[in-house]
Amino acid sequence: MEQINIDHIHQQYKHGVTRTKWLVFLTQLLILFVFLGTWELAAFFKWIDVLLFSSPSRIWSLFIEKMADMSLLMHTSVTVLETIIGFLLGTLLGTLLAIMIWWSPFLSRVLEPYLIIANSMPKVALGPLFIVGLGPGVISIIATTLSVSIIITAITIYSGFREVNPNYLKVMQTFGASKSQMFAKVIFPATMPTIISSLKVNVGLSWIGVVVGEFLVAQKGLGYLIIYGFQVFNFSLVMVSLFVIALVAALMYQGVSYLEKRLTSQFK
Repeated sequence: MEQINIDHIHQQYKHGVTRTKWLVFLTQLLILFVFLGTWELAAFFKWIDVLLFSSPSRIWSLFIEKMADMSLLMHTSVTVLETIIGFLLGTLLGTLLAIMIWWSPFLSRVLEPYLIIANSMPKVALGPLFIVGLGPGVISIIATTLSVSIIITAITIYSGFREVNPNYLKVMQTFGASKSQMFAKVIFPATMPTIISSLKVNVGLSWIGVVVGEFLVAQKGLGYLIIYGFQVFNFSLVMVSLFVIALVAALMYQGVSYLEKRLTSQFK
């Protein structure tokens, strides 16, 4: 009888979780439809200037047109490739920098003020310097992206390293573990949630860096389309570009969330 009650409670719990997920999803869709519907009505009744704010129907028509002639797909592929490269390099280099700082307390004391200063600098202002130093090309865009993501990644992950319970390290030291063993067996597994969180943050930072770089130098990409749309007063093109950026960024974020579930299950 007790086993039957436990199974019944478990089924009720699973049903409640599933119902909550669907309720959240439907509420999100409702908010989206209300927003788009209100926007379309405001454009139809001239409550807003359609030239400046466009409308969902105009944006959708332009999206279909640009997809049909493959131009939007070409610009999107350029930006996505640059973003993925910047995302991977920024995460990797930021993590390596955090490990170096954790490994050497002396290096940590030396670099800490420089990291704080570098993190407080406006990264957009560095874009022209990269263009002058590296040339007007993809390398400058990637460099702009890295300037946005590396420092914040290093600071976040290093803070996670320092927050690991020191008693775990003392136990490892008692058994004669080396620093590399302590890192592999204690620090890295304990900091995995922080590393995954930095991945999620880096998705947005990488898009910011790439689009800003494309604003300054690119002749292809979604950032270029946004600037071009402003120059020719085609704000529907701007909105289409922003819509594609939001869509692809959301897909990348979902990919990182899936990776988080896989990795956290392995490190439990």
